[in-house]
Amino acid sequence: MINIIMHGCNGNMGQVITKLVESSSDMEIVAGIDPNVSSPSPYPVFATADECTVKGDLIIDFSTASAVRPLLDFAKASKTPVIVCTTGLCDDDINYIKELSLSLPIFYSANMSLGVNLLIGLAKRATEILSDVGFDIEIIEKHHNQKIDAPSGTALAIANGINDVLDNQYSYQYDRSQIREKRTKNEIGIHAIRGGTIVGEHDVIFAGQDELITLSHSATSKEVFAVGALKAAKFMYERLDTPGLYNMEHLIDS
Repeated sequence: MINIIMHGCNGNMGQVITKLVESSSDMEIVAGIDPNVSSPSPYPVFATADECTVKGDLIIDFSTASAVRPLLDFAKASKTPVIVCTTGLCDDDINYIKELSLSLPIFYSANMSLGVNLLIGLAKRATEILSDVGFDIEIIEKHHNQKIDAPSGTALAIANGINDVLDNQYSYQYDRSQIREKRTKNEIGIHAIRGGTIVGEHDVIFAGQDELITLSHSATSKEVFAVGALKAAKFMYERLDTPGLYNMEHLIDS
């Protein structure tokens, strides 16, 4: 039985994961961490990580960027592996994750969907073939009107994957409204759309001379991210004693 502490348990994703785990025979949420402690819950809920007195095998984090650093401090003190699913992290947070992974198993991904991570792999392959023959690369991401970070962590993960193929020689262009000049060759345009209840859509456009190739992924419910997080939990349960920084690519290849 995998004993999980759910960080952000009363948020939308925390609730989706709670429902999925309730129907699971090999996982159990033994505690939650969330500022909203008044909502009914089948497990004890603590307002902050440092108040949690329950020991779990691992932590799943779906919270806000500002809450991740205190959680990592708690994970370090309690020696509890973490699956970090929160987006919008700053460079300092990501560097802390890397530092912590030297002594603790940490799983970090900007998007927990298996499909999105396949999309990143396809985009990297397309870049290998198309970048040398004049194709421009643009990324468009769409999310609901409650999302607070832009561009999305997934859009940046796609861009970073592409840029790795390009030896990190390309710059990111987020806004052309103040630039009165032609598009340069060595740039990746990244555009954010916010509206309604869009769960998450990402398009990677390769625009060449007289032809256009678009790779797309659409999520129609938050459950796809919850399923990915629980797959990551099973993956990490087998590595509780193996420090390192893991991601969806490791999971897919396992």
